[in-house]
Amino acid sequence: MSRSVGDGMAELRGRLAAAGIDSAARDARQIMAAALRVPADRVSLMQTDPLPAEAADRLAGLAARRCAREPMAHILGLRAFYEHDFRVTADVLDPRPETEVLVGAALGAPFSQVLDLGTGTGCILLSLLAARTQATGVGTDISEAALEVARRNAQELGLAARCRFLRADWFDGVSGRFDLIVSNPPYIAAWEMERLAPELRFEPRLALTDEGDGLGAYRAIAAGAAAHLSPGGRLLLETGWTQGPAVSDILRAEGFCALRILSDLDGRDRVVCAVRPAGEA
Repeated sequence: MSRSVGDGMAELRGRLAAAGIDSAARDARQIMAAALRVPADRVSLMQTDPLPAEAADRLAGLAARRCAREPMAHILGLRAFYEHDFRVTADVLDPRPETEVLVGAALGAPFSQVLDLGTGTGCILLSLLAARTQATGVGTDISEAALEVARRNAQELGLAARCRFLRADWFDGVSGRFDLIVSNPPYIAAWEMERLAPELRFEPRLALTDEGDGLGAYRAIAAGAAAHLSPGGRLLLETGWTQGPAVSDILRAEGFCALRILSDLDGRDRVVCAVRPAGEA
C-alpha cells in the first residue's frame, strides 16, 4: 500500500522534531511542498493523495539535509524578506526577520543614494530601492561569490538598472557621497561562535564574525562613514542584542549625533541609528 502525503508529513515532522528542530511542523510543510513541487498552501489539501515515488525520493533527500541542520533557505534556495523573495546560497548570510527593523527605519526618512556595506544577498539594499523608486544604490562585499548572488537578486527583482555591486573591504574603492549608509556587518565575537545554532555552520564565517570582539566592523565603518555621507546623512547599523550601547559610543567618538537604538519585535536592541552633523563640510 502506497504512502499518502499525510503519512509522509507525519513521518517527516517526527524526524525533524527528533533532530531537535523547533519549527518541525512548518519546515515539514515547506519540504513536502518542495518535494511535490506545489505551493506550500496546497499541501494541507493533499493529505489523502498518494505520495508519488519521485516526490518521495526528493522528500528523502531534502529531509536528510534538514535533519543535518542545513538552513531551510539553503534547501529551498529562497528566503522571504520584507516584501520580496531573495535567492540564498551558502555564499551569503541568510536574511533574518530582525534585519527588517533596519529596512523599516531607513524608509522612515527620504533618501536618494544609499550605500549598503557587506550586502550579501542584497536584501537590505534591494528592499530599499524597491520601496523608493527614484533612489539608486551601491552594495559592497568582500566576497565575489556573494556579489553574484546579489546581482542575480537585483536582476530578478527588476532593480539592476538602479544599483551596482563592488568587491570592497568596507569603503575601499567606494567613491562619492550618499545620504544613507546601511550595514548588517559581522558582529559575533570569535569566542561566541562555538555556541551558535547548528544551522550557522552552513553560513559563511566571514559574514558572522570579525574573529575578534564583535565590534571590529563597527570601528571600521564609523571611521570611514563620514567621508562618504552627505552632511545630515544617516547611518544605520544592525547590531547584536547586547551591542547597542557600545556601538553608539563608537559612533559618538567619531562625531556622529542624533544617536538612537531601535528594538526588534522581541524587544531586544537591534539597530543603531546615527546622523552626520549637517554643519560639516
